[in-house]
Amino acid sequence: MSLLLDTHVVLWWLTDDPTLSEEIKTRLDHEPDIWVSAATIWEVSIKQAIGKLAEPAELPERIRGSGFRELSIRFDHAIAAGRLPPLHRDPFDRMLVAQARCDDLTLVTRDPRCKQYDVAVLPA
Repeated sequence: MSLLLDTHVVLWWLTDDPTLSEEIKTRLDHEPDIWVSAATIWEVSIKQAIGKLAEPAELPERIRGSGFRELSIRFDHAIAAGRLPPLHRDPFDRMLVAQARCDDLTLVTRDPRCKQYDVAVLPA
């Protein structure tokens, strides 16, 4: 199964946060087909810039260097995100849902609003 990680999942994994389930930790440590969206790096960078996310300052670079596969934002992702019903207002989460749908990925998240869309979800 190919997985796309929601931003909070990436952050929990990087910090070894006990909030992340042991099953997901194991999968992230051993499965090769784990994706992180460019939207996640963008979201983390913005949240750090406005003071909503703490140190380390190099957090976006740590995510980039995590070994997960990079998922760029393509035109079809942008179109799909824009056409999603307004069930979720967060543009980053909407992009992740669209990317998961377009690329047949399972979104790993704890966000109940993402589950309202027609997208495969694996609870974190």
